[in-house]
Amino acid sequence: MGASFGRGGATDYQQDLINSDVIVIMGSNMAEAHPVGFQWVMEAKERGAKVLHVDPRFTRTSAHADVHVPLRAGSDIAFLGGVVNHILANDLDFREYVVAYTNASFLVSEDYRDTEDLDGLFSGYDPETASYDPSSWQYETVDKEQSAEQHDGPSGAKERSTPYQHGSGGPKVEGGSGRIAADPTLQHPRCVYQVLKRHFSRYTPEVVARVCGVSEELFRAVCEAWTANSGRERTGALVYSVGWTQHTTGAQCIRAGSIIQLLLGNIGRPGGGVFALRGHASIQGSTDIPTLFNLLPGYLPMPTPEHTDLATYVDDVRADKQKGFWRNADTYMVSLLKEYWGDKATADNDYCFDHLPRITGDHGTYRTVMDMVDGKVSGYFLLGQNPAVGSAHGRLQRLGMANLDWLVVRDLTMIESASFWKDSPEVETGEIAPERCRTEVFFLPAASHVEKEGTFTQTQRMLQWREKAVEPQGDQRSELWFFYHLGRLLKERLAGSTAERDRPVQDLWWDYAVVGDEPQADDVLRRINGVDLTTGRAVNGYPELKADGTTAAGCWIYSGVYADDVNQAARRKPGQEQNLYATEWGWAWPMNRRVLYNRASADPEGRPWSERKALVWWDAERGEWTGHDVPDFERTKPPDHVPPPGAVGPAALHGDDPFIMQADGKGWLFAPSGLADGPLPAHYEPHESPVRNPVYGQQGNPTRKVYGRSDNPSNPAPPEPHVEVFPYVLTTARLTEHHTAGGMSRTVPHLAELQPELFVEVSPELARERGLEHLGWAHVVTSRAAVEARVVVTDRMRSLPVDDRRVHQVWLPYHWGATGLVTGDSPNDLFGVVVDPNVFIQESKVATCDVRPGRRPRGPALLEYLEGYRRRAGITTETGTHVRTAGRAHTEEEQ
Repeated sequence: MGASFGRGGATDYQQDLINSDVIVIMGSNMAEAHPVGFQWVMEAKERGAKVLHVDPRFTRTSAHADVHVPLRAGSDIAFLGGVVNHILANDLDFREYVVAYTNASFLVSEDYRDTEDLDGLFSGYDPETASYDPSSWQYETVDKEQSAEQHDGPSGAKERSTPYQHGSGGPKVEGGSGRIAADPTLQHPRCVYQVLKRHFSRYTPEVVARVCGVSEELFRAVCEAWTANSGRERTGALVYSVGWTQHTTGAQCIRAGSIIQLLLGNIGRPGGGVFALRGHASIQGSTDIPTLFNLLPGYLPMPTPEHTDLATYVDDVRADKQKGFWRNADTYMVSLLKEYWGDKATADNDYCFDHLPRITGDHGTYRTVMDMVDGKVSGYFLLGQNPAVGSAHGRLQRLGMANLDWLVVRDLTMIESASFWKDSPEVETGEIAPERCRTEVFFLPAASHVEKEGTFTQTQRMLQWREKAVEPQGDQRSELWFFYHLGRLLKERLAGSTAERDRPVQDLWWDYAVVGDEPQADDVLRRINGVDLTTGRAVNGYPELKADGTTAAGCWIYSGVYADDVNQAARRKPGQEQNLYATEWGWAWPMNRRVLYNRASADPEGRPWSERKALVWWDAERGEWTGHDVPDFERTKPPDHVPPPGAVGPAALHGDDPFIMQADGKGWLFAPSGLADGPLPAHYEPHESPVRNPVYGQQGNPTRKVYGRSDNPSNPAPPEPHVEVFPYVLTTARLTEHHTAGGMSRTVPHLAELQPELFVEVSPELARERGLEHLGWAHVVTSRAAVEARVVVTDRMRSLPVDDRRVHQVWLPYHWGATGLVTGDSPNDLFGVVVDPNVFIQESKVATCDVRPGRRPRGPALLEYLEGYRRRAGITTETGTHVRTAGRAHTEEEQ
């Protein structure tokens, strides 16, 4: 379980952790959720690194850390904002790095207003649409209207999760290739550095303690350890996981961490960075070649109705006057279209651009489930996921699937999402009747990872090839087999159709190599890499892709994984036979670079900031960048290079512009474009919170997506009344012994025996307050569900002093359901659906709840029990949909 790593030697991710002088783990229980990778944290600790763990619960990670800091779930940005304030108030930033490599000196528009001016809002907020017009956030000297997300207005950008579409390219800054007004002394009141100082000045240690429940002493200890181990001679790593992402402010949590790392000079350097732990089920790979509704492979955005032709689309992606390699988006897109449609894609028909669908709104997983309930979706495929127990608001998921015509489930075992129609809680309550459930379920057994060949893409962007170990049994088949033959059969079925709607399937270039009836993963990887159609040879990297239809590539960022017509992901050169970064073990995108933006590891003159932290540097004699890693920079561009006037794209990058995918070549302390909820992180309370926001008048994220429906109630939060009905904070996480929703572990006897039963952890104080007995039964209640569990009374869960009261937190693991060797209620049933406006990830790491002794009611009595809670809390379809402190309720349903 956890991230999988090569054994031939430490990879870039591992080597970076080993090289760290301080490792801050926040929003992650790395030791339990990513135990294989955690060994490198322990090796770094043995070498002298400090390990700091900031988390609501004391875990196995905490036990191995030098310092554990308990904080209130959902208060991460206040804590991180305090670290930023500590750095800026005490002049602890790595000033040379900050001036040279970030946008600290750039001047912001005179129209910009901060949360300090608007009591928690930024300028450009529209209360009618609960969205921002970001034009006032732009740099002083760029085209504000062109840079801001226009399309059909900021609310449309929010509806499409447009910020996520920027992917590795970052948002547009029209005019970023020209001279941007700046003050290198960082004294101008409108330079980003001063804007940052003003914005974070209120996040004092006293405020952090008041908001997070953290002692000032512990908070200062983290600040001092982080800053003392960063700078010219030392670097620190920041590690996070879904404990940050699954919030209505998830994207801004990561932004806050990135701001700290940029200020301290910890980006692009050995032992530095921001590490998103994404090892499970090749999550990184399924984002690169996406399972996301609004992205094409390689983070190219999905077209919208405004993209009437390819030229319009490309111009919108790359902008007219900005720096960086996204200027070459036409080569990436045309090559993708050629890989999809081959000879059918020509310049005369816009390379079949019109074959691509257009996204018209929110097509995310939760909106889709609601559409199922509303009868708007007929069929659904489930592959590698188990939403009946693994997604927020399990009841809504199950009721949605019960309203389909057909459902295809491919999995290793018979999971709850295949059997919900006969064994879900709704069968017991009478909401689903097996004899009347209309959904026809097709369960297709899947091959496991040892029964098929292919790649995993890990946390560190590394593709590692694994061979098939054993043949799949019976009817088990790989995903590649399933989709290849599904596509083949659809093409055969539609071959004679004259309907225009069938052309995209008819024209598909569907000629992958097949041995027997199994399509060859190696050939698919080669085609993802890209092929020169004039020679038939694999391309060696994305700079070789063309926009004239002579290259085809399934994912431009993976170009190079089949360089020289060799499967680079299959390399396993022993670590002792190569350099520290093991660049001949597997292959990392892009271009096998192990540390992104590693030009920043050298100073503006191209010299390592320190010999101790040398990574890449300029070799004047050879006239090229060299070092321990593949330079993430144009190899022969010297450090003193100044582009000619009017240059755009890569040609506009100066020799000291390390952030080569950004529109201005710099790391962003302030985001002038691209985020739906503001250019800087700000502390907002979770959607469901027992306390008033102590920092601003604005209670929650003013742009969060809420869905006001009778089947998606929200617990009240201040300033709404009846908050006392759900007085406690609920959070969830995973166990090492179980895997995600439990489908892969509850069927394994020894794992089931290790963790046989759902349990809830509570503090001794809460146990006394509610009359809970250790190892006895209790049930946790929200307005959506009640879940029963065994009680574990432990000081791992502490009550925290927040503002003028003590806040109790309760914790549940989320691995149980109705099937398997050990069964139990699903804690994901407790959460409702409210999502981050940038990426549409649900807030499932924090909610409010009640806890009562004894087992929950069953059958129809459960529905009556929950209705009583909703009645006492005064819950309606509008509860929780007031995304502003004052003003009318705004819900996505109204739109």
